[in-house]
Amino acid sequence: MWQEIQKETHRKMDHSVDVIRKELAAVRTGRASAEVLHPITVEVYGTRMPLMELATVNTPDPQLITVQPFDPSNTKAIEKAITASDLGLNPQTDGSLIRVPVPLLTEQRRKELAKHVKKLGEDGKVALRNLRREANDQLKKLEKDKEISQDEQKMAMDKIQQETDRHVADIDELVHKKEADLMTV
Repeated sequence: MWQEIQKETHRKMDHSVDVIRKELAAVRTGRASAEVLHPITVEVYGTRMPLMELATVNTPDPQLITVQPFDPSNTKAIEKAITASDLGLNPQTDGSLIRVPVPLLTEQRRKELAKHVKKLGEDGKVALRNLRREANDQLKKLEKDKEISQDEQKMAMDKIQQETDRHVADIDELVHKKEADLMTV
């Protein structure tokens, strides 16, 4: 009974860390990275589609991202979506190839992004703590309903705390790496 709670909590915590990993990857550093364009959706064929499903994205050098649409008729829509995003990028179309120069970040912008990265990390840790609390509440209810013993409850809560600590450490490591990326010129 408590093993299912533990497995489900572990799965949810893994998912939370993955979400933070993706959000951090989308934060622009001074270097070109295809992940920066992952959150962008494009209005094509009467619907919104992720940019990554419409084009091949490459980083031929540290200051340039290239976007090659699968269907050249989508070039203008993709360019418009990149411009409209809040990434501060200015794409330039060359035939059906879109070149997106990645400007160097100012010191002030680096500090702002570092604060944003820390906030994302804190939000992730809050989500983990909420998952831990939910699991502990379920375990307390099982113990109260006499479905598990006090010893089983204590052991399960200890394991969930260990999972929480491990996932918090994962988030801290991701945040630290991203901050280091931001601060290197």
